Amino acid sequence: MEKMSRVTTALSSSAVSGRTMFCHLDAPANAISVCRDATQVVVAGRNIFKIYALEEEQFVEKLNLRVGRKPSLNFSCADVMWHQMEENLLATAATNGAVVTWNLGKPSRNKQDQLFTEHKRTVNKVCFHPTEVYMLLSGSQDGFMKCFDLRKKESVSTFSGQSESVRDVQFSMKDYFTFAASFENGNVQLWDIRRPDRYERMFTAHTGPVFCCDWHPDDRGWLATGGRDKMVKVWDMTTNRAKEIYCVQTIASVARVKWRPERKFHLATCSMMVDHNIYVWDVRRPFIPFATFEEHKDVTTGIVWRHQHDPHFLLSGSKDSTLYQHMFRDATRPVDKANPEGLCFGLFGDLAFAAKESLISSDANRKPYPGGDRRYPIFFFKKPDPTEQFAHVSSALSVFETDLDSNRMDWFVKTAQLYLLSGKPFAELCDHNAKVAQELKRPQVSTTWTMLRIMFSDPANLTTPGPNHNLSKLGTLPLMNSFSMKEMGSVMGTESRLDRSKGESRQDNILLEPGNPHISNNNEENEETEGSEGQAEYMFGDAELDDDDLYSMEHDNQTEEQEYTLPQEAFQLRHEIMDNPSAPEHLQQDKADSPHVSGNEAEVTCLTPIESFSLISISQPLFSPHLPASFFCPIVREMLSYYAEQGDVQMAVSVLIVLGDRIRKEIDDLTQEHWYMSYIDLLQRFELWNVSNEVIKLSTCSAITCLNQASTTLHINCSNCKRPMSNKGWICDRCHQCASVCAVCHHVVKGLFVWCQGCSHGGHLEHIMNWLKSSAHCPAGCGHLYVTRLW
Repeated sequence: MEKMSRVTTALSSSAVSGRTMFCHLDAPANAISVCRDATQVVVAGRNIFKIYALEEEQFVEKLNLRVGRKPSLNFSCADVMWHQMEENLLATAATNGAVVTWNLGKPSRNKQDQLFTEHKRTVNKVCFHPTEVYMLLSGSQDGFMKCFDLRKKESVSTFSGQSESVRDVQFSMKDYFTFAASFENGNVQLWDIRRPDRYERMFTAHTGPVFCCDWHPDDRGWLATGGRDKMVKVWDMTTNRAKEIYCVQTIASVARVKWRPERKFHLATCSMMVDHNIYVWDVRRPFIPFATFEEHKDVTTGIVWRHQHDPHFLLSGSKDSTLYQHMFRDATRPVDKANPEGLCFGLFGDLAFAAKESLISSDANRKPYPGGDRRYPIFFFKKPDPTEQFAHVSSALSVFETDLDSNRMDWFVKTAQLYLLSGKPFAELCDHNAKVAQELKRPQVSTTWTMLRIMFSDPANLTTPGPNHNLSKLGTLPLMNSFSMKEMGSVMGTESRLDRSKGESRQDNILLEPGNPHISNNNEENEETEGSEGQAEYMFGDAELDDDDLYSMEHDNQTEEQEYTLPQEAFQLRHEIMDNPSAPEHLQQDKADSPHVSGNEAEVTCLTPIESFSLISISQPLFSPHLPASFFCPIVREMLSYYAEQGDVQMAVSVLIVLGDRIRKEIDDLTQEHWYMSYIDLLQRFELWNVSNEVIKLSTCSAITCLNQASTTLHINCSNCKRPMSNKGWICDRCHQCASVCAVCHHVVKGLFVWCQGCSHGGHLEHIMNWLKSSAHCPAGCGHLYVTRLW
């Protein structure tokens, strides 16, 4: 045990001195308590019950209270308390429900004095009255608190908290008759020991069990509470209603809280699990601990200040079977490692930047913030003592505002409200979202949705031509896809020539009929290209055409059709083309001589094999005209990353949800979780709660889907006897009455139940809404006047 530092504190008639030191225990400790003169400490646990002397250099074992060959469960302690007026008097809370007092002045080895076995379950806490020698209070897992007079053999008062478990009880330091009790349902109750029938005040302090509470030693009305919600709250009890005046957010459940002597705003805490450190907080600065003790290697189970007037020594016991004395001067100061720089974006694009004042003050061009000079130090200090105050750190704040009109987020809200993420086929979702983006003047996003539909939609099934269709004579030909139907104009003359021997005109040809499902007019080109799922399929024989050929054919054909017009009589009649021509020269000669074919098309025709009878035709494909969806996944992944990097996580998350399994495996889970959390945070900042919940529900990331599964437990009390309801049914186990009866129809409400937070009466939502249309008073006849916000 290395000597770290030493301090001597002068007290009224004695002196407390020592250093940071520790000793190993025989077993893990559950609780510790110190005697009045700060010279001895008692350590209690399931398998340990010893008293150690606090000497200047070390702990010295003085007495082992576990005597006998087979110690009973009365020695298995959950809590221990050393009386602050009687130095020989101890009290322990046993795990078997017993409350035991110990008299150290007894000459025998067994120091047990009195045994109270009135509790039916484990006793969690015992507490002596600060000024009354013979008064002892206990709180048990059975939901009852009992007050004992040590001169009698049984309890003198029993207090029912109407809850499952009492976790802590503490007598007020300034009010003789008052004590506070904390419960597992999140409530804190204040009782008068003269009135055991009903509490004086009750309020909900935490969202979950309240594990500890402690009255301020100097300020009469301050009560500190700690709970499983990882918060320490300070309440002002001098007002009519308990008022929260300070709140400290920790990183784990708070198991113990103790005010620091002689320091009004300091308190010490330790955690029930995960975190092994002891923290001392300044409640005025709740975001960073004032001091930290990091010696323990396992959960700290008990903390106590060595003397009620000495703020420099803290004692602690732990599950790592060690007992420590911490000297405050040796504590770690987290503020020394704090970063004085900060950066944050506002909801509408404003940027706030904080940095050391020395760095900002050197900038001569810096203009003050319009709202006033924001260069305030983080804290102002009245006392110069650096060991008892936070390090003097001051930062200058600069705010960079953006033009509100150019950075409005109306599009974000409207897009979130109008987007469809599920409930319809994939193609309809894409079309709807593309239309929404187009209406909000976001063409790039709209085009992205359209391309996603084209990439991932199922191929369109073309209708098989009927038996009388003239193209049935052509047989099956190879297929080639294109993006436009303009190329169809290049074969008008060819197809007309095939049937001209039958006297059919070009306008009567089946390929040119407006109702033909296999072809669309030129003025419908844009709809086919952007919005339709139907695919245009073109026949070019076995010859391959590149994009340049298609492009040149398109423009040449348009020019030919616009400039060339000729009466039907100008065509010379020719012989009918046979099904199986003997040579391809006829087709090639006729094709080259046709006035409906451009020069580029004639050149392409020369490459057509002898099996082909037409440049462009429609038939059944020999291969799939669509690329597999997995082909597009890499580019879609890059697209989503682009949108996320640009700050549009709305688009990235929406596409993730709509595509689902098509793209989910291409993006790692951490990236998806980051996108989801960013989008959900934005939605909640804009108060789009329903959209946020829908995104969580539809999420493909397991870490996100569990977000709306937290804090879903609803504790219900019977409206008649006020006792907690079980999960077995609608009938209360105690009063045997139905708890959820509609105040209007007097039937049991088995579905959605709505009630008034003022009088607790309610019923079916529809019935209550209809009642409120004609009356503002409670339908149960209690006389309560309903307030709209309570519903």
